[in-house]
Amino acid sequence: MFNIVLVHPVIPQNTGNIGRLAGATNTLLHLIEPLGFEITDAKVKRAGLDYWPEIKLIIHKSWEHFLAATNAQPEQIYLLTKKAEQFYFSAKFKAGDFLVFGAETTGLPPELHERYPQQRYRIPMNNPNVRSLNLSNSVSIVLYEAKRQVEFNL
Repeated sequence: MFNIVLVHPVIPQNTGNIGRLAGATNTLLHLIEPLGFEITDAKVKRAGLDYWPEIKLIIHKSWEHFLAATNAQPEQIYLLTKKAEQFYFSAKFKAGDFLVFGAETTGLPPELHERYPQQRYRIPMNNPNVRSLNLSNSVSIVLYEAKRQVEFNL
C-alpha cells in the first residue's frame, strides 16, 4: 500500500478527487493541516462521491505530527515539486512509500525542500507557459507509476 500526503491543500474539489483515487487504489490519504477548507465541505464530499467510507484518511496537525504518527523514514518520502531536477519515473518506489504534494497555490513549504533535497521529483511539462498541472492529476500520474513499479509488475 502507498501513502498520498497532501501538505496544506486549499481546493476542496482536488482533495475530494484525490480521496476518491485513494479509495479506488487502496491508498492511505494523509492531510497535513492547516487545510483551506473543512473536510465536511460539500465540495469535498461531492468530488469523492459516495466513496468516503472506502477512503482511509488520517489528518495530522503538522508535518512533525505526521512523522511521529507514521514513522516515515527519509528514503520513503518522495516530494513532488516543479522545483526538482529529477523526474518521477526515475524514482524506485517501494510499498509503503509516501508521495508528498504541496498546496495548489504555493507548493511545498521551503523547509521540506531543505530537509529532503535528494527526495524531490517532478513531472515533466512541455509548455513553459503553463505553471503546473492540476493537483489531483499530478497525484494520479505519480501514484500509478508507483503502483506500476510495485504492484502491477510492468
